[in-house]
Amino acid sequence: MQYVSTRGQSPAVSFSQAVAQGLAPDGGLYIPEKLPDLSTLFAECEGLSYMELCYRFFKVFATDMDPDVLQACVEQSYQPFNHPEVAPLVSLDDETYVLELFHGPTLAFKDFALQLLGNLYEEQITRTGETINVLGATSGDTGAAAIHGLLGKKGVRIFILYPDGRVSPLQERQMTCTGADNVYAMAIEGSFDDAQAALKDTFGDAGFKSQVRLSAVNSINLARVLAQCVYYVYAYYRLPESKRHAEFVVPTGNFGNVLAGWMAQKMGLPIKSFCVATNQNDILYRLFTSGLYEVQSVEPSHAPSMDIQVASNFERFLYFSQKGDAARVSEIMKRFKETGRYSFPNFAPDSFTASRVDDAQILEIITRVYKRYGYICDPHTACGFAADLDSSAPRKPRVILSTAHPAKFPAVIEQAIGKEATHPTLEALKQATPRKYHVGADKASIQSFILEHGIRDAAL
Repeated sequence: MQYVSTRGQSPAVSFSQAVAQGLAPDGGLYIPEKLPDLSTLFAECEGLSYMELCYRFFKVFATDMDPDVLQACVEQSYQPFNHPEVAPLVSLDDETYVLELFHGPTLAFKDFALQLLGNLYEEQITRTGETINVLGATSGDTGAAAIHGLLGKKGVRIFILYPDGRVSPLQERQMTCTGADNVYAMAIEGSFDDAQAALKDTFGDAGFKSQVRLSAVNSINLARVLAQCVYYVYAYYRLPESKRHAEFVVPTGNFGNVLAGWMAQKMGLPIKSFCVATNQNDILYRLFTSGLYEVQSVEPSHAPSMDIQVASNFERFLYFSQKGDAARVSEIMKRFKETGRYSFPNFAPDSFTASRVDDAQILEIITRVYKRYGYICDPHTACGFAADLDSSAPRKPRVILSTAHPAKFPAVIEQAIGKEATHPTLEALKQATPRKYHVGADKASIQSFILEHGIRDAAL
């Protein structure tokens, strides 16, 4: 299988090349040349373990990898998860299910993709004998998960940009308290969107990218989106057959998580619909309810990982919705970058609805969910329970993706229900000494830092 850029100006590449490059040379995102019909494969996956399902799914896409090597990467990626099902589906009542995606090393859904991506990078370094420098940007969970996916691995250094003071204290500690020599947590002034823009500018410099052998861990990397497709398949076949028409409700900021489910649907998984659940930084809610994609100022919130106004993975959805017209995608993205807005005439949301909650509602939802079910949800997952605030909303089966462990946001949980949420992994971090680096949110500053601290010798 080959992979092409959403902007159509770069040659098709293999799976391993797409993973290694992250961002295509023309600034676009890699996507499969054609989404395969996997309906038969999916139907045969009922009852499989998470690892076996993931391996069978990735065999379709990683056609240039030795199957035994791929299987070893998958097994190594999900062994650190602390639940035997990896992604357990919890029933709160006959209509409400929670897909818990926080049982990985950093207690967030990003572990599903980034544990695997870390092992794919390690395989690449071993196979080619060439070192790499990895760059990512985070609004909270991605950075910690990326770091822990590459922690201590030979031949790689990882640089993570994050908005200083705009991630939770424990999220920051997960990035800055590893003690690993190959980790650089880089605090920038501004928002996540500023960090993401600086990252894309850095990757857009082809000469620098080649010089330092730069790879990406953000959701711009195709392997991340594909890895997230797997838990939708896993969850769907763990629903009772009578509930498989459930809507999947996905807290999202950068659009990668819900895009993965939508792609699985287009490949034959019979999910009926998705709800894009946003916080008060609601660019995606406004898009799916009005057709207007418009940047507004970022408002820091109780759900900081969703404090995003430019959803990078929207470009992949745009490519598919424009029927593969790369020139049209390039035109739309250029206009959006120049003006900060784009209005889609006759916008068809295609299986999507959307919801929005503000900080006060997040607290109310956490309280309601705890009183009704005895279940504690984190502030991001709370956004997925928005329908619980509307007593007139019809009851229907829903699968709410729980994206992070509540213990990562103890102050918000305590404010909502008066109880402390803890986890042993996070308690240990409170005693560690953080190490972070202040860097300007611009291409020149980031390049200078990577040149100073990155691996210069190309040979392993």
